[in-house]
Amino acid sequence: MENMAVYLESGSIVSALGFSVEEVFTRVWQGQSGLASDVEGTYSAEPVMLSKVDAGRLEETAAEMAPDFAGSRFETMLLVALQQALQSSAVRLSDPATLLIVSSTKGNIDLLDTSNSASLELNLWHSARLVANHFAAANAPLIISNACISGVAAMVAAQRMLLSGAYRHAVVVGADVLSRFIVSGFQSFKSLSSERCRPFDARRDGLNLGEAAAAMVLSVDKPKGQKEGICLLGGAMHNDANHISGPSRTGEGLLAAIRNAVGQETIDFISAHGTATPYNDNMEAVAISRAGLAHVPVNSLKSFFGHTLGAAGMVETLVSLEAMKRNVVVGTLGYEEHGVSEAINVAAANFEQPLQTVLKLASGFGGSNAAVLFKKESL
Repeated sequence: MENMAVYLESGSIVSALGFSVEEVFTRVWQGQSGLASDVEGTYSAEPVMLSKVDAGRLEETAAEMAPDFAGSRFETMLLVALQQALQSSAVRLSDPATLLIVSSTKGNIDLLDTSNSASLELNLWHSARLVANHFAAANAPLIISNACISGVAAMVAAQRMLLSGAYRHAVVVGADVLSRFIVSGFQSFKSLSSERCRPFDARRDGLNLGEAAAAMVLSVDKPKGQKEGICLLGGAMHNDANHISGPSRTGEGLLAAIRNAVGQETIDFISAHGTATPYNDNMEAVAISRAGLAHVPVNSLKSFFGHTLGAAGMVETLVSLEAMKRNVVVGTLGYEEHGVSEAINVAAANFEQPLQTVLKLASGFGGSNAAVLFKKESL
């Protein structure tokens, strides 16, 4: 087989900070956070900081795109993200050479309040099929649901499928919506902060939750009419088998994922998982340091979006790739005093720097870890 590469054709984001990569990045660069206190008490009796997608804007956008589409909030977010990504690409899901990959941690779990536990609507395959049918997809969708690494794992799966020669294009979409079920689950771990989270900071005391959707079109075909493209160069997943909810203190799984994804490439910037929980941030710092990357600028975007679960890896990747295009590094909102054991290079504020490579990290429950490496290439 000829040597192939996987290129990013287009991307889209639906979040509290906007409904496009450009809109979202502008607000992130300006230091705007999508997190706010849930004063309505919709998801919790206790005060919690959440990042919510504007319901009115979502419904209006979906009605313009697909007035006949009848889906849940989760499925509507998938639809909007997919439609926006496909509008900027020549790739079509109706092409037999195109695979749809859907990433989510909990899908329609919010419907537990209105459906019985046996309802088809609660199945991820049901949501994926509904959206795939709307776009007349030629192939059955592939579903990736692996805790908080789902979005990054979906990109790894897409790269592997494309490099295997099974498909020429992959359209990857990730989404999760807020629900009392999800909020109460994280509360049971006592892992939520009542204030905006502080990744890698000495005063960090927990994470915030959010909802979002993001999509990207990947292809083995080089983007046309461009002098420079973004290539998905490497990807890897490893499980440290440490604990159902706690990461390996020595970062074994993430370290292995980093090494396998990076190979011999030089890394210019790292987008960390950075949940702002005591154990996750320290584990990441240990893994980054052990990988010999302590000098590389690293940030976390969780204080902008909260933890958006199955969408997190994709939202944060697209923001980081936009930063790479512009040769800038986004600062970590809330980071003031270094609070992890290793002297990693956490970006506290925005700055300009030439960037050729971006490494995205993710870790999740069950000891799951993943990493993907993107690089700018002349076409």
